[in-house]
Amino acid sequence: MSWSDYNNSDSKYKKMDKMAKISPTTCFNADDFHLPVVGIAADMPVHDSGQHRHERHQLLFSAAGCISIEMETKVYLLPPGRAVWIPAGVLHRAFMRGVIAYRSLYFSTDLALRQIPLQIFAVNPLLFEVIERMAFWPWDMSAESQNSLLTVFMEELKTAPKENWGLSFPQDRRLSVWIERIRKGELPLRLNLFAQQAGACERTISRIFIKETGMNYQNWRQQWRLLKAIEMLAEKRYMSEIAQTLEFTSDSAFIAFFRQHTGVTPTDYTSKDKQ
Repeated sequence: MSWSDYNNSDSKYKKMDKMAKISPTTCFNADDFHLPVVGIAADMPVHDSGQHRHERHQLLFSAAGCISIEMETKVYLLPPGRAVWIPAGVLHRAFMRGVIAYRSLYFSTDLALRQIPLQIFAVNPLLFEVIERMAFWPWDMSAESQNSLLTVFMEELKTAPKENWGLSFPQDRRLSVWIERIRKGELPLRLNLFAQQAGACERTISRIFIKETGMNYQNWRQQWRLLKAIEMLAEKRYMSEIAQTLEFTSDSAFIAFFRQHTGVTPTDYTSKDKQ
């Protein structure tokens, strides 16, 4: 399909303001458009997208706040300054708590784009400016006008650093009740306490986690705590509150844990995200 084939967006959107900034009450469906790229920008309080999929590829960028993205067997955390590429057809659900500023770009599968798996990227200043520009494109913009910036976007995305802010959940039915509690935010117990509660030996639990998540339970729990800590930092929670909630023995123990896994202190991490 050529660029000239994409000339008109759906008429119901032409009756709107033709701008990409939407409110929580705006009814928007990217699949209704015919342009190669459609962008939106929004500031949301609490929001649950519900399970859904798009016929287009999606790039979701968090400008402020954290977004949790649930798949069937995995959850991803999107901290500020990061973007996630969600291929067309992937079933997902996005949770937003607190004030979230996000940008979302939707790409037609007819475009000659390289195959990109579901992946989180760090966004540098240039890529941020490109995303910002594309997110605010008018919905009646011509396809030809999109071409040059789309090329820059794909080049920048190609070199953007990849980050691992995901966590796989085991699918063993014996853990289904426990998994549901964890998905709702309950802190995972230490292995010995978890084994007692689950009525299984520690070796059995470790075997299940290694087989189904690629991590032993202790490492899985540490990754969960890290993702939760980043989410709480984005919510501007106090350091002492985070340390206590995540069962660290002290603030300094939490700081050491955070530095070990990210290379920076929590204070340095939040300062960097404000830049």
